[in-house]
Amino acid sequence: MAMRFKPLLSVSAPLHHFNYYCPQTISYFSKKSQFRISAAKMATTSEPQTKTPSSQTKIIDSHLHVWASPQEAADKYPYFPGQEPTLPGNVDFLLECMAEAGVDGALIVQPINHKFDHSLVTSVLNKFPTKFVGCCLANPAEDGSGVKQLEHLILKDGYRAVRFNPYLWPSGQQMTNEVGKAMFSKAGELGVPVGFMCMKGLGLHLSEIEKLCTEFPSTVVLLDHFAFCKPPINDDESLAFSELLKLSRFPQGVKNAISISGFIQHIFPNHFQLWC
Repeated sequence: MAMRFKPLLSVSAPLHHFNYYCPQTISYFSKKSQFRISAAKMATTSEPQTKTPSSQTKIIDSHLHVWASPQEAADKYPYFPGQEPTLPGNVDFLLECMAEAGVDGALIVQPINHKFDHSLVTSVLNKFPTKFVGCCLANPAEDGSGVKQLEHLILKDGYRAVRFNPYLWPSGQQMTNEVGKAMFSKAGELGVPVGFMCMKGLGLHLSEIEKLCTEFPSTVVLLDHFAFCKPPINDDESLAFSELLKLSRFPQGVKNAISISGFIQHIFPNHFQLWC
């Protein structure tokens, strides 16, 4: 069945106008076989989609990861102990998938496979500066070294966003500790959004997010994977979804569903139409 996506927003450009679509490229693997299904195919319609000089279409995957191949890991980009991948995810494989799906560019989020060592992703960003932009991973080390690392990754290596993963904070500590506040404030100072990875549920981290948003209103906030909220079919899920929507009350504007749309409008500098 042909599906057509409606535009979420549109901003006119004075010189160039780009239409951005958001089909996520999905790869499925099994031990017996490997095959790829591109969600980009879902964006097809009965009407031909053509690119013209006055209206160029860019297809952007707004959230993906890359990690080293086993050979690259052995030679230069080691995996973090215990986070060795079981599936291929090197940049050559990514480029192959993107070419097959007709995807023009992507946001690369620092993967857990390399944890706080950003050297592999940085090398990819440097090699393909017009194809990829990066989201780094906040390092909540108690010595505060993560603040300087964040500043370096943004100012020197060109990362355009930062992920806060609350499960990487030292045991018993929250994202609102001194280091967390310093990194959150620094992100706002440098003009990059913070994406929260509430993998175990928004309710566990809602108070931390609200406190950071209140104290640092200039830092734009994004919620990875729609804050892991489910379609509300019971009271608990309805409450979580309601709390998610209430976050939009903050002055900096909390953006939901960044896996589809949120990072795009803050990171890619071109004017665009966003379709999802």
